Amino acid sequence: MKIVCDIDYRPTLWGLAGHGDGDERFVASTAVTDRMQTILPDCDLVVGTEEELHIAAGAANTLQALRRVRELSDAVIVCKRGPMGCMVYPGAIPDDLEDGIRGEGFAVEVYNVLGAGDAFMSGFLRGWLRDEPLETCAKWANACGALVVSRLLCSTEIPTWDELAYFLKNGSPHKALRFDEAINHIHRATTRRERRGGLMVLAFDHRTQLEEIAERAGASPDRIGVFKRLAVRAAVRVAKGRPGFGILCDEKYGRQALFDAAGHNLWIGRPVEDPGSRPLRFEAGRNLGSHLVEWPVTHTVKCLCFYHPDDPEPLRLQQEETLLVLHEASRSVGRELLVEIIAGKHGALGDDTVARVLARLYALGVKPDWWKLEPQGTTAAWRNIETVIGDNDPWCRGIVLLGLEAPREELETGFRTASTSDLVKGFAVGRTIFAATAERWLAGEIDDAAAIDEVAARFAGLVDAWQATASVAVV
Repeated sequence: MKIVCDIDYRPTLWGLAGHGDGDERFVASTAVTDRMQTILPDCDLVVGTEEELHIAAGAANTLQALRRVRELSDAVIVCKRGPMGCMVYPGAIPDDLEDGIRGEGFAVEVYNVLGAGDAFMSGFLRGWLRDEPLETCAKWANACGALVVSRLLCSTEIPTWDELAYFLKNGSPHKALRFDEAINHIHRATTRRERRGGLMVLAFDHRTQLEEIAERAGASPDRIGVFKRLAVRAAVRVAKGRPGFGILCDEKYGRQALFDAAGHNLWIGRPVEDPGSRPLRFEAGRNLGSHLVEWPVTHTVKCLCFYHPDDPEPLRLQQEETLLVLHEASRSVGRELLVEIIAGKHGALGDDTVARVLARLYALGVKPDWWKLEPQGTTAAWRNIETVIGDNDPWCRGIVLLGLEAPREELETGFRTASTSDLVKGFAVGRTIFAATAERWLAGEIDDAAAIDEVAARFAGLVDAWQATASVAVV
């Protein structure tokens, strides 16, 4: 077992300073020194700033302090030196402090020091506990500390391994690392809630389509909300509490259905687009972030955009600007984002069409957690899409297929083609499953129980079809 001492001296916590003196970093105390020195002989690693080593050793300067600690302990000693990095002393203390193992610091803007010491220790331990060279341990420690002091919060700002590796390889053009979008994306993507396996979604976030069905059936639009509650019951029946199932449901007609879905282990996505809008508009208006902040943090933002890479430039630019607003709003309130792209309704759909759309959006900085895409006709199209996602965002959660009200046989063909791509994680299908049932239920031809039975049976059938062909199965 390794024993580590992070000195982390706080005079206030030792009763040596008042409550208003929390920023006081050093008060000499023989009592503190005596207590510290009972611990040092048992330690394998001792970490502290110069002032902290002074209090541990009861010495007036750093060289004396290091030598006194060495008399008491065989531990590796790490002396933190702020922007100058750190020095590591695994053995005898040299005559010159600079003759230890140097860990160079990183020139960043210091924004908030809370958590910097913990971040430093996390980086050092990552290497030390894996027997990495002490130079490597020191480098990782300094990099972790630099990332945290340049950000606002405390423990939540400590980098993940992927984030640290990226920073060490690429550095940053920003002194204020909190403004580095590439690093921020990796941090967010590698600290979000875990999700494994596939995602099979019953989509009933439709608004205008159900309004049209209700009108044909002679039913009040108020009945649409009731039908959506039945759809939730159907999804819950099929899911049986298992992970990998979800719903897409709107707030306009599905507010109560969203409440019904809570507590059933369902992934939940909610649309923000004004239905059918092209150019894209938001249903809640321009200030999207103020709307999203009211959502539960587990709800995913879903936005459909009818976008073809050969659209007229004014239309394309306007839609891209709106997608950027969507991306920034979702990130600012900490909600995951699913972007749905339908290209085939407004132009030819070739092997590179959707890949070109994704490449363009990535170039703009749009990096959703999920893509929802129409089925592709060839495996080459899926390979092109995979390449674009892999090159731009290897942390993307994946792709779900949309249905476009296609017959089940056509969807199953799309499933088989998509199953060649490891990035396709499932489907989010709606009207293929519920449209005929909604028409009959709204017309009063079937009751609630029959509606639930029909929707559940069709949803379960698509689940079986997907699991039979896809490489990703429900865990």
